[in-house]
Amino acid sequence: MAEGDGAAPTGAGVSANGERDVLDRSTGVGVSGAGERDVLDPSTGEGVSGAGERDVLDPPTREGVSGAGERDVLDPSRWRPRRLARFAVGFVWTELTCLPFAIAIFAALAVTSVVDLPIARYDALLIFGIVLTLGLWLAGWETGREVGVIAAFHVVGLALEIFKVNVGSWVYPEEAFTMLAGVPLYSGFMYAAVGSYIVQAWRRFDLRVTAFRPVPMTVLAVAAYANFFTHHWLPDVRWLIALGFLIELRTSLIHFTVRGHRYRMPLWLAFVGIGGALWVAENAATFLGAWKYPDQLHVWTAVHVGKLGSWALLVSLSFVIVAALKAKEGTLYGHPGDKPSVTILRRWRWRGRGVG
Repeated sequence: MAEGDGAAPTGAGVSANGERDVLDRSTGVGVSGAGERDVLDPSTGEGVSGAGERDVLDPPTREGVSGAGERDVLDPSRWRPRRLARFAVGFVWTELTCLPFAIAIFAALAVTSVVDLPIARYDALLIFGIVLTLGLWLAGWETGREVGVIAAFHVVGLALEIFKVNVGSWVYPEEAFTMLAGVPLYSGFMYAAVGSYIVQAWRRFDLRVTAFRPVPMTVLAVAAYANFFTHHWLPDVRWLIALGFLIELRTSLIHFTVRGHRYRMPLWLAFVGIGGALWVAENAATFLGAWKYPDQLHVWTAVHVGKLGSWALLVSLSFVIVAALKAKEGTLYGHPGDKPSVTILRRWRWRGRGVG
């Protein structure tokens, strides 16, 4: 029959012009016109759609590369010395562009620890933190929404500080006018620095999160924050909460860009990495006298490595706050039609089976 005369599909589910029906399994490999594959068709074998795109929930493909050349950071076959060096330089540089707030806060801690000031040191640090926040906003480094997130971290952190100081977990040994219940108000800026880093990293690394489950993650984040308070009277369940995070993050991936290339890694691994960096930063902060633990009052000693787990939980809590906002891009804010940078997973698959 001539083309365009309403001919029925020819053999193997193919019409006269070569187009295939994606619902017709007779095509053999779930392939439509132009080689496009149905992502729901298990016969594709590797979860590959048109243009080589692969499902992020499928196992890593050959050489750890997904659609459009995305690279798996855990694939050792990719890390030749020169390639690793280029990645490290690009990654560190992007990290530094995410850290101006935190770097400035630490610089202020260092300077005020050796320079005599006309006002109390903690009061000067509060003024510096306010000026820094306004300056980064006016310079366009932080957006108004990001400043709002930073303010939220400040309040959440200050509440935790007031409680912890009053139960004797740590102390602020210096006097100041701007103190509340023994806690200098500047202390919230150290938590704000964590919030600033996360929102900056989201933008500068072009972060995308896939297979994120907001409800259980929010429950675990609230439990982690509550445990910082309740473990003084009730059993400490931080390790059970950490196990819960690992279970809920078992399929979650974070995708990011370094030097124009896209990479992916497990989200839980990112939390542990950031938690380790914060533990190192805490050692530096206590050395500079930002606060002191009871065993550091007379001679400085390194912070116990067990605190690394606490920081990882705090990062998880912080990330959930930001991810909850990012999941609403194009709905609560942004432009209509904007694609959220957090993809929510309501059911997860294991070897082709859906599990609630």
